[in-house]
Amino acid sequence: MPLFSRLVSHQRLGVRGALLCLAASAVFPPHVLAGALDQLSDLTDKAAQAVVTLKVRDNFNSEYLYDVSVKNLSSDPLVGESLIIVLDKITNIGGNEWMAGTSESNLTRMEILGQDGETEDGKPYFRIPRGSGPDLPPYTESSPAAVRIRNKDYLIVFTPVFRVYGIKRPPVSPKPKERVSPVPPGKTPADKLIQLLIQKGVLSEEEGRELYQH
Repeated sequence: MPLFSRLVSHQRLGVRGALLCLAASAVFPPHVLAGALDQLSDLTDKAAQAVVTLKVRDNFNSEYLYDVSVKNLSSDPLVGESLIIVLDKITNIGGNEWMAGTSESNLTRMEILGQDGETEDGKPYFRIPRGSGPDLPPYTESSPAAVRIRNKDYLIVFTPVFRVYGIKRPPVSPKPKERVSPVPPGKTPADKLIQLLIQKGVLSEEEGRELYQH
């Protein structure tokens, strides 16, 4: 099982699974744990979208708390445990993701709190909480993940942009129809009588066959 899958499913594996994940996180850096992201599909705008809601704004500490959920835009269910959101970029008031006059990303000026890990290119990701069922049904919205961002540049006005990764639930193949053997026709009372007479020796088998043919 890929390391990322073990990380996602540690809550279901109980204490033993959690200890395995802690041991893995002690040996491997976060971006290695996220290496299995390439096994997930980028669902953004094609099958799903991130719904971002600002919940708390702390101007004194320049911290922002967002609820980020996933909306399934497709007619297929999405595997609930596979869903993650990746903080792809931070745009300024002009929609630019780069700091003015530099090649430095606005994302580098932010401190991301409580992330579940990082992608191989250093972008933070968060797991979407599992709902009441194993899948996120078509055209429904998931429970939100809490994303806290601390703005180290007090002057910047920013907007977080997320991408959604996950797996569509494969359609269930229909079971092949079982061939039903034809039921032999039931014996009529006359047939039963002929069989009884043959057993009693009143009729010979040849006489019985002739009677059956009639």
